[in-house]
Amino acid sequence: MFYEGHLTFWVGNAKQAASYYTSRFGFDYLAYHGLETGERNIARHVVRNSQGVTFVFCSPYHPDSSAEMNAHLLKHGDGIKDISFVVEDVKGIYDHAIANGAVSIQPPTETIDQDGTAITATIRAFGDTTHTFVDLKNYKGPFLPGFKPHPLKETLNAVLPAIHFVKVDHIVANQPDTEMEPVA
Repeated sequence: MFYEGHLTFWVGNAKQAASYYTSRFGFDYLAYHGLETGERNIARHVVRNSQGVTFVFCSPYHPDSSAEMNAHLLKHGDGIKDISFVVEDVKGIYDHAIANGAVSIQPPTETIDQDGTAITATIRAFGDTTHTFVDLKNYKGPFLPGFKPHPLKETLNAVLPAIHFVKVDHIVANQPDTEMEPVA
């Protein structure tokens, strides 16, 4: 299996969203970052299928835990917040994107835990959706630093036929009337 990146969804109920994808689309629980791992503000449930398609579902624990996430959910509802790509040169790609008009959300940053080091950087090209560049060559954990193996297991996957969800081929970024050409 080849892991190319992941989609991060901001949703009202991350546990329920992860359960839906595991029980209906053949994904397996992969990793978790939340109360049991010391995170007090945002629950993150990571699911992955056998072809490497990886989704992260995030939701705030309470109204004050993430003002940005709550405002985004009020404005857009459940949806994709970030599109990540596994790359070899986070800094080089980040610098190139910034030089060509992208907005910096997070410069290249090393995150370390007992499983190694990951490097990430995040930009915004347009709208509210972000793009994260991820280097995992020195990381061997279940997902990213701070995540632990997910405590849940989807039992239906052992008895149902496999679902061949191979890739996400596109993500729509809707634009207001007359704004598509300036964005493009």
